[in-house]
Amino acid sequence: MARTAAVRGECRVEPNEIADLIARIEEQERRLVLPRFDNDDAWRLGLALVELARERSAAVTVDIRRNGQQLFHYALPGTSADNDAWIARKTRTVDRFGNSSFLVGLRAAAKGRTFEDSSRLDPDTYAAHGGAFPITVLDVGVVGTVAVSGLPQAEDHALVIAALERHLAV
Repeated sequence: MARTAAVRGECRVEPNEIADLIARIEEQERRLVLPRFDNDDAWRLGLALVELARERSAAVTVDIRRNGQQLFHYALPGTSADNDAWIARKTRTVDRFGNSSFLVGLRAAAKGRTFEDSSRLDPDTYAAHGGAFPITVLDVGVVGTVAVSGLPQAEDHALVIAALERHLAV
């Protein structure tokens, strides 16, 4: 997983890793497509995320939405309302761009810019940091988001990917 360093409140990926990460996340978005997604699927995916977080002793908040409706939300001990705010901002980024919040931020970084500068979107409303991922249904497209907040951005993203892979394997 990528090393990250905090710089002025942002998480930045090492420049030599950006292209590889972009390619990896684009592949994840192509591969992690669900045959369907209903309320029961959201419940199972949410429980898988909570279970993975507990296995890793990760204090995270989990949120799953379909077409803007919250279907699952859980905050593990050690989280706060700040995590809910991060989830809302990362989820809006996925909703607007149709891609993982991590991928959106990396694409800006690949151009030597920050997401905030390149998008001109309000940083109090949008966040292109890892942890929100599009829920894509085969022959339908993006129908929602699964999001995690509480860890460094690459770890938030990795937790979501692990849960989606587990969900698809069932």
